[in-house]
Amino acid sequence: MTNSVEIKNLDLSFGSVQVLKNLNLDIVDGEFIVLLGSSGCGKSTLLNCIAGLLEISDGQIFIKGENVTWAEPSERGIGMVFQSYALYPQMTVKGNLSFGLKNAKLPKAEIESRVARAADILQIEPLLNRKPGALSGGQRQRVAIGRALVRDVDVFLFDEPLSNLDAKLRVDLRVELKRLHNQLQNTMIYVTHDQVEAMTLADRIAVMKGGNIMQLGTPDEIYNKPKNLYVADFIGSPSMNLIEGQLEGGVFKKGDLTLPMDGYEYVSAQVTDRPVVIGLRPEHIVTGELAAKAPVQMQVAVDLVESMGSDTLIYATMNGEIFRVRMDGNAVVKAGETLDIGIDPSRASLFDKSDEARL
Repeated sequence: MTNSVEIKNLDLSFGSVQVLKNLNLDIVDGEFIVLLGSSGCGKSTLLNCIAGLLEISDGQIFIKGENVTWAEPSERGIGMVFQSYALYPQMTVKGNLSFGLKNAKLPKAEIESRVARAADILQIEPLLNRKPGALSGGQRQRVAIGRALVRDVDVFLFDEPLSNLDAKLRVDLRVELKRLHNQLQNTMIYVTHDQVEAMTLADRIAVMKGGNIMQLGTPDEIYNKPKNLYVADFIGSPSMNLIEGQLEGGVFKKGDLTLPMDGYEYVSAQVTDRPVVIGLRPEHIVTGELAAKAPVQMQVAVDLVESMGSDTLIYATMNGEIFRVRMDGNAVVKAGETLDIGIDPSRASLFDKSDEARL
């Protein structure tokens, strides 16, 4: 497989503040990759560097094998969709879609063909003669995507395109974006702080923090085998239960909690006794009949119950700390009760307390 985008040793500083630090990233041709992180982690900054909207301090950027480090945005073969729709209010949808093509002096027949193709793919043909003011938020975002689509480029860049939409529209357009990628098979780089968007859209996710990529992997790898404590805590809703304790002879110990780690897959061949943090996802904690069959059983005191419809979230206390359990939406549990739970240590994640790396 050939690389569509290559980022090599990229640095970016604003004065004395270093925003991106010796960053390396290879994106395979046709891949949908998501840059995920909280505000200020550098994900939009990295996207703007790829687009050529920011001048980097050091390093190189290649698109389709060509060094575009100092190329103008228009010369990079990219189409970009921003968080704001950035549509011309005085133009119709058709005018917005064709404006850039007319400036590029493409033949009229070619412009008509590209606009018609984009409108068909995005199902906005009935909107072509309307102006942006007469469109809903979802329709405007489709037009913004269409404006990038008509450029017929190899790489599409999306900067939080769904964050201004309401919850239902976000879900609908998320599905459309995935369908669009499956249809076009173009390389897509997508920035978001929403982990649900990342997990559902991405072929691979780059989880970022402080200008660095903390982990790059498939959604399954990011979720089931977080590389470090930051990724483990960031991914998942509700958050992973993180408990500080001691690893002694292959057994995790903390107060009343004793977990033999026999079935756990260690990254390193040899792991010595040390202070550790164990991570247990709330959805991996079992109750009822399944708890009795689990390798480890114990009881927790229920403090708070949140009914979410499809799920019931239990906030309990274990060794004086908050412990979260995700149960079926039909579960009948009340605050003040004692809950029998079961834990399978093989599904846990273990991290060294000193460097926070996965063991």
